Amino acid sequence: MHRRLALCFLAGAAALALPALANAQAFPTKAVKFIVPFPAGGINDVLARIAADKLQAKWGQPIIIEQKTGAGGNIGADLAAQAEPDGHTLLVAPPGPLAINQNLYKQLSYKPEDFVPVTVLGGVPNVVIVRKELPVNSVKELIEHVKKNPGKVVFGSQGNGATPHLTANMFMDMTGTQMVHVPYRGETLVLQDMLGGHVDLFFGNVSAVLALWRDGKLKVLAVADKKRNAQMPDVPTTAEAGLPDLVATGWFAVAGPPKMSATLRDRIARDFIEVLKMPDVQAKYRALSVEPGGGTPAETAAFIKEETQRWGDIIKKTGVKVD
Repeated sequence: MHRRLALCFLAGAAALALPALANAQAFPTKAVKFIVPFPAGGINDVLARIAADKLQAKWGQPIIIEQKTGAGGNIGADLAAQAEPDGHTLLVAPPGPLAINQNLYKQLSYKPEDFVPVTVLGGVPNVVIVRKELPVNSVKELIEHVKKNPGKVVFGSQGNGATPHLTANMFMDMTGTQMVHVPYRGETLVLQDMLGGHVDLFFGNVSAVLALWRDGKLKVLAVADKKRNAQMPDVPTTAEAGLPDLVATGWFAVAGPPKMSATLRDRIARDFIEVLKMPDVQAKYRALSVEPGGGTPAETAAFIKEETQRWGDIIKKTGVKVD
């Protein structure tokens, strides 16, 4: 009896697995949509497009990059969460929607933990950026300037809860300073207002500011990482600048809608990982100061879980709140 029941169970499980396997083998059968929750031209968008270019050739189907911005990435994440779990809609996002916002917002219209992690495209350190006219040339001078002008120095971010926002709060907590936060819908908008003299400080990533820094239009005071950046070898780390605990790196992950099958997840992950190993893709990412990723779904899930805990602790410690 037990043997017959076991055989029936195995037969039933195999029957249930067959449609998922067939769907994975047939994928994609139409255009694939990458939902990017931040504006065109930002690093999130650029990394998605580099990967999409290769995947489009591999899959034989067009890939549409769709920007759905606002609310710290929540608008795009909500749209992705409602998509059919057939792999034809994927979320390509920074930490906010996947690892930060659940600790920041009182209520979300989606559950970050229900997304199906696929892989991490890459990671990039944040840097301390100030507008060219700000009378500071080091982190020490920046701290002194902010202390002399409490509540007057303006820092920007890609939105409430974005890593630059949280990094700025870490900075204020560590230095006992007070600044004014102005949230934007994307990093390019922050940088535009810095060039216009409306934003003083931005803890953005290396990729976003690299060209402007090389042209002398903005100043970079430090890299918020444990080692110097190859694209900015003369710029000290925050540890060298006197703030060893001010470490903040951004990353960009791919996730499927809730209930996407493990078989399909693994199929999509395999293709992404193959693309991320291509020398020309790695060269393009590293030219942007992004270290290519390519972890397995299990590794990606574990990484996102760790990041959720880490940023959650930072949010609690600094008392960041979003209404």
